[in-house]
Amino acid sequence: MANPAFLAASMLEERAPDIVEAINDMPPELATAVLLHLPADRAIEVLDQPGLEREPELVTLMPRDVAATLLAGVSADRVADIFHQVKEPHCTELLDLLDPDTRVNIRRLLQYPKDTAGSIMTTEFASVPSNYTVQQTLDYIRHVESSRETVYAIYVLDPLSKRLVKTITLRRLITGDPQAPVLSVARPGRLITVTPLMDREDVARLISKYDLLAVPVVDHGRVIGIVTVDDVIDAIVQETTEDVQKFGGMAAINEPYMEIGFWQMMKKRGGWLCALFLSEMLTASAMQGYEGELEKAIVLTLFIPLIMSSGGNSGSQATSLLIRSLALHELEIGDWWRVALREIPNGLALGTMLGLVGIVRISLWQYLGLYDYGEHWVLIALTVGAALVGIVMFGSLTGSMLPFILQRIGFDPASASAPFVATLVDVTGLVIYFSVASLILRGTLL
Repeated sequence: MANPAFLAASMLEERAPDIVEAINDMPPELATAVLLHLPADRAIEVLDQPGLEREPELVTLMPRDVAATLLAGVSADRVADIFHQVKEPHCTELLDLLDPDTRVNIRRLLQYPKDTAGSIMTTEFASVPSNYTVQQTLDYIRHVESSRETVYAIYVLDPLSKRLVKTITLRRLITGDPQAPVLSVARPGRLITVTPLMDREDVARLISKYDLLAVPVVDHGRVIGIVTVDDVIDAIVQETTEDVQKFGGMAAINEPYMEIGFWQMMKKRGGWLCALFLSEMLTASAMQGYEGELEKAIVLTLFIPLIMSSGGNSGSQATSLLIRSLALHELEIGDWWRVALREIPNGLALGTMLGLVGIVRISLWQYLGLYDYGEHWVLIALTVGAALVGIVMFGSLTGSMLPFILQRIGFDPASASAPFVATLVDVTGLVIYFSVASLILRGTLL
């Protein structure tokens, strides 16, 4: 085993993110030993980095008193994230070793539901009473700077009620008259605040819309914490990762790929695969229902993969577009009819395009002698072309409506995964294909 003291000494000149990368590549026991050999301020800085993996395991392997001392110096929101994952009895033991103020803050943060502003906020922010001058505010910032998450935004409070009055940026503060009241440098306009139960994706949109570095979390007029832009970035990366995994047809995984256990991987992927497999059985049932037509016109089976994939692809395209639009709030549930009115002509146009390609392909193969579709090849080409128009249109409409339906009944629209949409469209695609074949080929092949 490598010498942890030597490794820690070699990292002293490195930046915290670089130390985090090195520690992430170490076995948990060695990583913990290296952290314990770092100076306390450097270890705290490393634990405060969002890129650090296995924090609960590292903290659990440390002596309780040392872990509590280090966590006391880490930002409150990061400590809350760690405690969310530390199992009992370690969680209670560590909480009891924290100082009373820190313990109260952490317990408060742990009460908020996951994915809300309260769960990702920090209680370490800069605030001053509204009767301060600019100079007094600057002196205060110099005094508390090292213990605050950020000082780029200063929150001015009513000295009696402690309610939020204004938010002032550091830029406006340092360019103001030192003897002027602090409120004189505040930018005019309404306050931008969030509630502790607001969804973190809505918080991210608000920060993006108003180009903020931090937004105050207000409860009954009082600031209880702030959400900083780096907290939002971490949250959005996690949300995006979960959505991508769901869209691929599996349950969301919150751990790095190489650290996921075998049985956990089976649990996350197996359930969805079984559900999709059972759904695909409907495809076999649909084909059995048209067994007679297939026996009479075996040539129709050549185009089943083409038909099924085209419908699934068009549905997956529409689903991808709509999930993203709903996530960005470009569309609301009430806009479903507007989307339907757009997707029907879009689907018809795309289906016509693919139908023409299919007809040309069959015609070329027939004329060039690459395959003989029989004396009724023209009708077969028309069948494939017409079926593609209907299937692609239906796939586009189904794929665009499914996210609305899921959101309406309270599910995440990202659950409308591409495999799920493709499976749904496969069954209906076969019904459309054979229905069209029955109309066009009746009296000839059928």
